[in-house]
Amino acid sequence: MASMEEDFPRGGAAKKTSGPKHVKTHDVDNLFESRETLVKKKKKKDVDHDEERTRKKQKVDEETLKLNTATSVEILHLRNLKIGTLMLGCVKEVSEFEVVVGLPSGLVGYLPIYNICDSYTKILSNRLDSEDSSEEVVPLSQLLTPGMLVRCVVSSLESAKEGHVSLKVSVNPKDVNKVLSSGTLKPGMTLSGCVESVEDHGYLVDIGVIGTKAFLPKKSIASKQDLNVGQYLSILIEEVKNDGRVVRLCQNPQVLAKATAVAQHGWTLDTLLPGLLIRACVKRVTPHGLIVTFLSSFTGVVDFLHLDEDKASTYSQGQEVLARVVHVEPSTRHVSLSLRSHLLPPGGAVLDVFCTERIGEVVQGCKITDLHYHSGAVIKMPDGITAFVHKNLMKEPKEEFNPNHLLSQSEHSLRIVDYSPMEQIHMVTLRRSIIEMTFFRYQDIKVGQIIEGKVADLQEHGVFVRITDHIRGMIPRIHLADVVLKNPEKMFYEGLKVKCRVLSMDVQKKRLMLTRKKALVESQLPIFQSYTDAKVGRISHGVIVFVKKFGCIVRFFGDVKGLVPVGELSTERVENPEGLFFIGQVVQAKVLRCDPENKKLCLSFKAVTEGDIKVEQTEKVDFVIGKAVNVRVCRKVLDGLEVSIVPEEAPAFIPIVHLSDHVTNCLPLWMALEEGDTISNVMCLSKNKKKGITLTKKPLLKACLEDGNIPQRFSELQVGMQMLGWVKNIMPYGVFIDFPYGLFGLAPKDAMADQFITNTSGIFEIGRSVVALVTHLDEEKQRFLVSLKVSELSLFEQGARARLIQGLKERKSIYEMVSGRGESEVLQQLSAVSLGDKIKVTVGDTREDGSVTLTSDRLSEATVLASKSHTEGVNVTPGCKFSAVILHVDPLKSEVQVSLLPKLITNKKKLTKDSKLTATIQYTDTDFAVVSLGDTGHLTIIPLKTHLNNILDSKKFSVGSHMNVTVEDPSSEELGGLPLVAWQHHDTKHKQSRSKSKGQSRELILGEVMTVTVKKLKPMNVLVTLPSGTTGSIHVSQIEESPAVGSFPTSSLKVGTEVEARVIGGHTVRGHNFLPISHPNFGVSIPELSLLPRTLKAGDKQSVETNFTPGDEVLCFPSTYNEGKKMLEVDVKPNLTGTVELFAMIKKPGQANQPKKLFKPGQTVSAKIVGVSFNKNQPRLSLSLTGMYKLEQGLVTMATVRKVEPHQGLSLHLPFENWGFASVTDLSDAYADNPLEPYKQGQLVRCYIIEELKERNFSVSLRPSRLHKDKQDITDPDIESISDIKEGQTIRGYVTSINDKGIFVRLSRAITGRVQFQHATKYFMNDPKSISEYITLNSLVTAKVLSVNAENSHVNLSLLSGDTGKPDLLPKSLDLKLRLTGEKKVKYDEKTAERKRALSESQQQDDETVGQKIKRKKDEERPVKGEHTEEKKTLKEKEKKKKKKKKANTEDSDSGVDVFFREKEETTVDKKCGQVKGKHEETEQKRLQVTFGFPWESTLGSLTPFAAVDDTLESSEDEQEVTSKPVKKSRKELKQEQQNSEQRLSKLETELMDTSARPDSYTAFERLLLSSPDSSLLWLQYMAFHLQATEIEQARAVAERALKTISFREEQEKLNVWVAMLNLENMYGTPDSLQKIFERAIQYCEPLPVYQQLADVYAKSDKIKEAESLYKNMVKRFRQEKSVYLSYGTFLLRQRQSDAANALLQKALQSLSNKDHVDLIAKFARLEFQYGNTEKGKSMFDKVLSTYPKRTDLWSVFIDLMVKHGSQREVRELFDRVIHLSVSVKKIKFFFKRYLEYEKANGTPETIQAVKQKAVEYVESKGAEAAS
Repeated sequence: MASMEEDFPRGGAAKKTSGPKHVKTHDVDNLFESRETLVKKKKKKDVDHDEERTRKKQKVDEETLKLNTATSVEILHLRNLKIGTLMLGCVKEVSEFEVVVGLPSGLVGYLPIYNICDSYTKILSNRLDSEDSSEEVVPLSQLLTPGMLVRCVVSSLESAKEGHVSLKVSVNPKDVNKVLSSGTLKPGMTLSGCVESVEDHGYLVDIGVIGTKAFLPKKSIASKQDLNVGQYLSILIEEVKNDGRVVRLCQNPQVLAKATAVAQHGWTLDTLLPGLLIRACVKRVTPHGLIVTFLSSFTGVVDFLHLDEDKASTYSQGQEVLARVVHVEPSTRHVSLSLRSHLLPPGGAVLDVFCTERIGEVVQGCKITDLHYHSGAVIKMPDGITAFVHKNLMKEPKEEFNPNHLLSQSEHSLRIVDYSPMEQIHMVTLRRSIIEMTFFRYQDIKVGQIIEGKVADLQEHGVFVRITDHIRGMIPRIHLADVVLKNPEKMFYEGLKVKCRVLSMDVQKKRLMLTRKKALVESQLPIFQSYTDAKVGRISHGVIVFVKKFGCIVRFFGDVKGLVPVGELSTERVENPEGLFFIGQVVQAKVLRCDPENKKLCLSFKAVTEGDIKVEQTEKVDFVIGKAVNVRVCRKVLDGLEVSIVPEEAPAFIPIVHLSDHVTNCLPLWMALEEGDTISNVMCLSKNKKKGITLTKKPLLKACLEDGNIPQRFSELQVGMQMLGWVKNIMPYGVFIDFPYGLFGLAPKDAMADQFITNTSGIFEIGRSVVALVTHLDEEKQRFLVSLKVSELSLFEQGARARLIQGLKERKSIYEMVSGRGESEVLQQLSAVSLGDKIKVTVGDTREDGSVTLTSDRLSEATVLASKSHTEGVNVTPGCKFSAVILHVDPLKSEVQVSLLPKLITNKKKLTKDSKLTATIQYTDTDFAVVSLGDTGHLTIIPLKTHLNNILDSKKFSVGSHMNVTVEDPSSEELGGLPLVAWQHHDTKHKQSRSKSKGQSRELILGEVMTVTVKKLKPMNVLVTLPSGTTGSIHVSQIEESPAVGSFPTSSLKVGTEVEARVIGGHTVRGHNFLPISHPNFGVSIPELSLLPRTLKAGDKQSVETNFTPGDEVLCFPSTYNEGKKMLEVDVKPNLTGTVELFAMIKKPGQANQPKKLFKPGQTVSAKIVGVSFNKNQPRLSLSLTGMYKLEQGLVTMATVRKVEPHQGLSLHLPFENWGFASVTDLSDAYADNPLEPYKQGQLVRCYIIEELKERNFSVSLRPSRLHKDKQDITDPDIESISDIKEGQTIRGYVTSINDKGIFVRLSRAITGRVQFQHATKYFMNDPKSISEYITLNSLVTAKVLSVNAENSHVNLSLLSGDTGKPDLLPKSLDLKLRLTGEKKVKYDEKTAERKRALSESQQQDDETVGQKIKRKKDEERPVKGEHTEEKKTLKEKEKKKKKKKKANTEDSDSGVDVFFREKEETTVDKKCGQVKGKHEETEQKRLQVTFGFPWESTLGSLTPFAAVDDTLESSEDEQEVTSKPVKKSRKELKQEQQNSEQRLSKLETELMDTSARPDSYTAFERLLLSSPDSSLLWLQYMAFHLQATEIEQARAVAERALKTISFREEQEKLNVWVAMLNLENMYGTPDSLQKIFERAIQYCEPLPVYQQLADVYAKSDKIKEAESLYKNMVKRFRQEKSVYLSYGTFLLRQRQSDAANALLQKALQSLSNKDHVDLIAKFARLEFQYGNTEKGKSMFDKVLSTYPKRTDLWSVFIDLMVKHGSQREVRELFDRVIHLSVSVKKIKFFFKRYLEYEKANGTPETIQAVKQKAVEYVESKGAEAAS
């Protein structure tokens, strides 16, 4: 009853009943049957009435009687969701605290970390409550993986601040399965659950059913990995016990995929869960999907998104389908199903595709295929992929939905906004606002990008900024402004628009950090987004985030941070960085060093210069002269405009004279432009470090740069060449003309014009565009002269009309810009009038110059003037009114020039084309003139200069002058409706001559074949005479098809001979540029011909080949060598030239002395292409004649010393415009004291390329060992990394600096070691810095490595003479005190304390007593008579005596030995201080006398003298102390010491006699080696002894001694030493040193053992790649050796490479003879048992033994392996096979014996008896065979 109440709750309040109710249970979820049992008891009459009414209603429509009848099909909408809705979802993303789940119909839900399960939430709570909790919190990424299908329930539907709904879901089994109870659980059900706890044999799983324990055995889980608490599982109920209180689960993927929900499981609409696989029947097919029935009586829908695409049109009523439940709404009992194949078997657990990279992509040309009014539309993209757009995303938010409008459009543009894994379909939008959105997702925002947003919230740690509805960023507090704001709330408020720059971006965590610091936002320096961007030498803006005494830490964009050491903060010494810098300060920092791998960056503030900043700002622009760019005006200065190139935001400059070709337009244009204006189509002109990028707006200059037919260097200049330039400077002796590419020439005074000029000033304006003719070249001084005479020029002589139109356009643009600035009334009035307009004016005052001021209603705010010449004959009495015509409007001055002359105000007459009129000049300026055309009443504008170089004749072109003009266009649109006229220039003499030459040249036809006569032979070309008498040229490349390298093609012809040639074009006089005949400038060219046999069709043009690849070989012909640029000019073809720099010509330094003699002009040379530079359409090659065309690591090349950097190294100029740097440690293999002394600037050297540091910058080495690979004499090896340095190693380096931290020594180009002062010298110094007086920078020192820290790249060194064997750094003459170290210092401190105690006790004694004791002691001195014999002491005894500190004075010794010492001692007692201070002077030599015949060794212990404290103990302290008093010893003590000494001697003799004892000193090893020089074991022990003391080099030396000492007959002993050396180099050496030892070993030993030993060394040290490579070489070299294959196979199987081992076996069987096959296969099978697959080993043995059944040895091995690795059943089966073999009885007896032993050890009495019975049967059978 309780169960029924839970399944079918009653409505209303429950009432008590008097008696029990009998309830009938139902399996079918029928509406009437279920509800009928729960309705309260009624009267019989009422019940009968209700039943009759129900039956009638059932007859009308039986369909409506179902519990969940569906009438329409719709997709799942967010508005239909309720808390408790069950859905099937797919995991899309897993973050730290949240999981993104893809739901049906493209919905997205968020699964918080606390909605996994109760047990996982408990672990989280415990961790939060106690940080010391032992429970490990498993991250979400291990509980849920992307693509996993999960059953979830809606837990909350919260409305966000922006109006969006946040859908949160839960996978907690208690929420998902809460409708289930213990009684409803049936075997075969599929549920979801989470691991609750981990047990020994399985897992307790939380399935959300109260009172039920679910257990999942470990053998039933899908994966081999252990499960974690909280892990989500899809499970199948295998067994139900105790009425559902205990269930056993299974996680078999195959079973789960096929598990179908059936009616026997008892599913009801209240217990139905998503994810169930069911069989359904199609009830009805609708346009929007299917209505189906399932589980006999339930109804569900399948919307169009969940139909199988391949079967969408084939569904029919009554068809049975397999479906998956994807959505269940408990309140409405609505069930949605899916027929998509990826959700059905064999899938359904994990989806392969759950995301896409196309999110955010905008797609054009898409078509709507299906439109569903209530849901959305299906769209087909151009690539055939289907997408879905929701109804709400088909329109803008406030627009009405109009499907007809959408269907009327043939194509649509859309944006992909998401991907729905449940439907495997892209979700898109048609909203124009979203499609045009710049930032759609966080991935669209890039670090360093400038963005705008609105303030959303203000917090204590920063300001939150809303970029879009879905993207938010934060501005940290220190980034709100350039200075740290104390009260940011006063500046920022919600809704404020802010402009920011992206500091960092974390897409996964969706964290966007911004900065509002103006210096960062407006920075034009390159930004550092990663450590790879921070190349050495680059400069960028950063923010100080940390200030300490050691320096500042600066943060850039992203996570890039760097340290500015205190020495790099300023050019001056900084004592307190915290006082100069503050956190949040924006600074410019230059990169000194960068280690991207370790993320270490060293910066400098003081190294930043203005020149460096200019270079950095312009580096981001791909600067090419002639490149067109768009700019934005940043600032106006007196001489031009400071602009910013967009979009790179690089600074540039436009000089004011480069705004126009017309000087009169330059200043008005500059004044009209304002900050923020955009100027388009500006061209790059030049770039240098000081001025940066210079741009030009001159139209004619831009046209020349686009054409590309201008010289780029001095070597390309030719006499007669015409070029466009501009006036740079005016001097009394001439005018300097500037040209592109940095060229400039001088036009002398006599060459400035055709007229005679007395004064150069006033002729040309600075910046004026002119045409210049090259008249003289000075090769030596690299200077040239030009002429500006119009009579000598032809360039731009016909462009007057174009220049007029261009000038008027510029003036029009000035009017538009000025008039468009705001709503100024005067500007509005000026823009309303133009030339020729008539206005009413009133006469005003008359000025001194005769001009009259006028007033006009139309120009009330402007100044109207009429010049004196325009008021002649007119009454200009003030107040008179006239009609005036406008002559000129000046918007900058707000002036209008008018004329009052009646003849200009008359009505206009009609003009006809080509009519000739007399024009009168009415108004002039520098470039243009306003003229009136006769009496027609028309005014127009004409240019005053028909040529750029014309000098204006003020008399000829004054107001009132007349000229004859011809009307070309009565109303020209280009002139704004004014007439276009032309006036004739009378200087036509030079034109006629040029036209004549043009006519002759035009008679030539491209491809025409003619007979020409050789006129003159030159190295580069041959001059020939054409039939017309003109001169032509044949290029050296056009004589022979494939000339031999080294030959001279022009020498094959002779003067006077006739040859057939074909016309291919011509070359210009002014530049020898190749031109086709059809080129407009061909008229001033020399015909170019060819003798090559290939033909050209008539009309074809000689094209310029542009497809060049670096490294291609070409034939070229040297022309001239440019001494100034050290470059060889070469020709490849008539239309293709190239250059070869000096480094690309020579291979030896001596060849650089006379490079001209290397190649002769016109000689055929083979070259390689280095690069191609294009000047528009004209390529120019950079070539190499040495065979090298680019710099790579490992190459040896020539270089010149550019600069000697003191204490650093050499800065080098490398080939192909590259730069290099060689550190002082890379100059030689043997370091010298002054390594830079042999080098000077300009010196030629050979260098080795180590690596490329940044673009065109390399690290190089001058070491002979690098330049010559065979050089072995290396004193100081190159240290490439920190791993090359080992502790205990002795190394040399150069001192780089000395500071408080110690002495820093450069060990290599990248590694610097530190020597602490206590390890620098044995002397004690009060001021350690004073050591710099005796050590100079860059001095060479020898050091010992004390320690190496590979992580921090720290190397600690020692310069002590005891460690290095070198003299101390400080001289003895300084009389410095010695420094105590180690044990001495400890013992000295102890003695000092004892002496102080003794002195305090003796203070009470009288001074006289002390003096008497001293005197008495001196009186007792006497010599001891006798002789003694000294015997040699061992090294061990000497060391013990040196270490012994305790001094003893023997007195009345029983041995008869008296030992006395003579001391000089001064004792002073200071009674005031109460202390006694003593000072030891230098003691005399101690004398020792013994009695005759006394054995020395016997009293060695008693002869230790009492000595004064060593001076070294005093040198490190400033204290003075009293000499310790001698201690008397009793006879008993002396006797005991004698006995101890004798025992030690006896022990030493015993050890020396014991040959098995391992030596423990150098002397012991040397003594043993004398007796056993051939023992490799002893030599190896000696090496190990050195290695224990980290003496690597000594160990290497011992090994080399061993190889030389061991006899050549002892091959195995030598091999042992070689193997030890291989191990040594592998552990402590470099790969190169190991390779060298290996190569030596295979020369002196048998190669195969050496190879095998090295392979074992590699394998044991886990160098897998090296071992595998070596084994492959062994297989190739020793293919007939079986042991090689076995070793390689063992290695592969140990690495779990079973397939590779199998392939090796097949290769071995092909290489080895047949007799080796069986053993080889057997051994490989044995290896499979040991390291690989046991089953594979068994199959290999079976295969071999089936072929060779009588190989009992293999059977025995097989049995041993099976006993060890197989089961008892398999072993018994194997024994049964063996005992039935057809082999000798003796062998069978052996196997029976083993069989019986096996059963006795592992079997039972029954199995033992069975073996005995088999043996009896075998004997009986053999007896029967013998009898027969």
